[in-house]
Amino acid sequence: MSNEVTLVEVGARDGLQNEPELVSTQDKIALIKRMIAAGVRRLEVASFVHPGRVPQMADAEAVIAGLPDDKSVSYIGLCLNKRGVLRALESRSGGRRGVDEVGCVVVASDTFGQRNQGQTIAQGVSENAAMIRLAKAEGLIAQVTISAAFGCPFEGDVPVQRIVDVARTMAEAEPAEIALADTIGVGVPAQVTELVGRVREAVPASIRLRAHFHNTRNTGIANAWAAYQAGVRVLDASLGGLGGCPFAPNATGNIATEDLVFLLDRSGVATGIDLDAVIAVNHWFAGIMARPLPSMLGKAGGFVIAA
Repeated sequence: MSNEVTLVEVGARDGLQNEPELVSTQDKIALIKRMIAAGVRRLEVASFVHPGRVPQMADAEAVIAGLPDDKSVSYIGLCLNKRGVLRALESRSGGRRGVDEVGCVVVASDTFGQRNQGQTIAQGVSENAAMIRLAKAEGLIAQVTISAAFGCPFEGDVPVQRIVDVARTMAEAEPAEIALADTIGVGVPAQVTELVGRVREAVPASIRLRAHFHNTRNTGIANAWAAYQAGVRVLDASLGGLGGCPFAPNATGNIATEDLVFLLDRSGVATGIDLDAVIAVNHWFAGIMARPLPSMLGKAGGFVIAA
C-alpha cells in the first residue's frame, strides 16, 4: 500500500463553525492561503448552510470568491441539502473558480439527523444520493461523509452494520469518496479498524475511503493511525485542533493538522506538508482568535534531532 496520505484541511469550515466570535472574511481567506503555502492541497473552505443556523458560515460565497485560482488545490464546499449544491454551482458561474468539490453529509442516527439536518437516515440517504448525482452531472466532484459513524450523542452506540449498509447504498450514487466521521469523538482504534475493514469490503475499490476524527476524548490521533493502518489514505484535520459541531452537545475540536503531520512524518508517511510552516500558521491564527489553539504541537513545537 502507498505510504503517502492526503490531508484535508477543514479548519476554515469545521474548525470555525462552532466559534461564537465571528472571524472576518479576510482572516478566513488568509488562513486558507497560509495553509496552501504550507503544502495543503485539499481544503474544506466553507459550508453552504443557512446563516441563521451557522452564523460563522454566512460569508461562504465571499470567502470562496477571494481564494486563489491555484490549479494544484481542490476547494470543498459542504452541502447539507440540494439548495447547498445549487449554491456550490453558483459559486462557479460567470467564469469564477468557485469550489471544486461538493461534500455531502448523511447522519447515521435518526435523532441526530433530525436535529442536524431535519432528516431521518433513510431521508438523508435518498437526498444525498440525489445531491451527488446533481453535482456530478454539473461537473463537480462529489463525495459524502457518514456522520456520527462511531457514536451518536443522543442514541449512543451506532451499529456497525448500519454504517456498512449506509455506505453500500451511498456507493450506488458513485461518489468519489466516502468518509467515516467520528463527529463526537467517541471512537477507539479497534472500532476504527473494524469499521474501515467492513466498509472497504462493502463498497467498490474505485471509491476512496476517508476518515474524520475529533479529539474529544483524546483518541483522535490514535484513531487516525488506526485508519491509516487499515488502508485509509485520506485524513481530515483542522489547524490547531479547532472545531466542534453546533448540534452535538459538548462537541470539541478535530484532530490538529500539525499533530497529525508530526505523527505521519515521524512514521515515514509523506504528506507534502511543511510542519514548521503549519506551526507558524497556528501561532499567527492564535493571535486572530486571541487565545492559544488546542493542539499539542502548537505548544511543544517539532522535534529537532541534534547533529
